[in-house]
Amino acid sequence: MPTTGAPWPQPWGAPHPAYPPMQPGPVGRTPSGLFPSRTSRPTYREPHPAPISAIMTGVAAGALWMLLFGLVGRDARSYCWWSIGAALAAWACSAFLARAGDRGIAIGVAISTSVGLMIAAAVVAVHWIGGNWLLW
Repeated sequence: MPTTGAPWPQPWGAPHPAYPPMQPGPVGRTPSGLFPSRTSRPTYREPHPAPISAIMTGVAAGALWMLLFGLVGRDARSYCWWSIGAALAAWACSAFLARAGDRGIAIGVAISTSVGLMIAAAVVAVHWIGGNWLLW
C-alpha cells in the first residue's frame, strides 16, 4: 500500500504514525482497586462507606416517622393516605440527606419508609381483594 504521509491506509497491525508505541507504566505501584490487579479476583471498595450505626439510626428514625403518621389515621383509608404522604415526605428528606448530608441515615430512612409503604400497600390490596378500593 502506498504511504503518502496520510495515516490511512495502514497495514493491519502497524502502529499509527502519529502515536508512539505504548511504554509500560511505573513498576511497583500499588493498585487502587478500581481496575483488576494481577490477582485472580479484583477488589472494589467504596471510598466513603456508610457505617452500620448510621444506617440503623436512619431505620429507627424512618420507622418512628411512619409509626407516628400511621397512628394519625382513624380508619384504613386515612391510614393508607397518611402513610403515602409520610413516605413521600421521608423520601424527599432522604434524597436531600443523600445529596448533602449523611448517606447512611438516608439509606436507613429510605429502607424503613419503603417497608412502611409496603405495609400500607398490603392493606390496600387486602381490601381490594375483598371488593373495596380504599384509595378513592
